[in-house]
Amino acid sequence: MTLEAMSFFRIASQRMQWLGTRQQVVSENIANADTPGYRARDVSPFESMVTRSDAGSGPAVSNPAHITGSGRGAAVDVREDEGTWNVSLDGNTVVLEEQSIKASEISENYRLAAQLYRKGYELLGLAASSK
Repeated sequence: MTLEAMSFFRIASQRMQWLGTRQQVVSENIANADTPGYRARDVSPFESMVTRSDAGSGPAVSNPAHITGSGRGAAVDVREDEGTWNVSLDGNTVVLEEQSIKASEISENYRLAAQLYRKGYELLGLAASSK
């Protein structure tokens, strides 16, 4: 049995993948903060990614805005962020303060997911080594 076959490790791995994708999207938003007409983007909620990947082989990637997972069929939908704080006169919806808050939250959530994954691995090692 592989670690990925165990539900806890699969969910933790998917969460870290989702957070990595979300950080990439936030970075792209920040890079385009001065681009006229650029619309801030975000990813679909993690729950929708897990629901789809648990439903079988996952969704077919029918849109280039979908980012595929690591061969397991999971996909993260990248879409326009409709909850942005402001729209500038040139039509850009990126607010740097909002994006930096998101980046900080993502970093903390990734650190937590990585710690949980590591602790789960340590518990498995402990269980395997005890008689």
